[in-house]
Amino acid sequence: MKSVEIYTSPLCGFCHAAKRLLNQKGVEFQEVDVLRNPKRKPEMIQRAGGKRTVPQIFIGSQHVGGCDDLYELERQGKLDGLLAA
Repeated sequence: MKSVEIYTSPLCGFCHAAKRLLNQKGVEFQEVDVLRNPKRKPEMIQRAGGKRTVPQIFIGSQHVGGCDDLYELERQGKLDGLLAA
């Protein structure tokens, strides 16, 4: 399974929803809380192509996007393949 990294904030409902989906699928992920680690936010913005909102989700080296993008991959049946590839 590919590594998964998610940039989050504890006040973000979309972050909680994205983490819930990953947990339901049994996916281990590295969480970067940009509220507690503000020095990591510029890194997130650069990696996410200028996007400033959380969550920003990466599977392997691929930027997936945010919560809606993650759930859309799941609805399309593509998330498992992306995680396994």
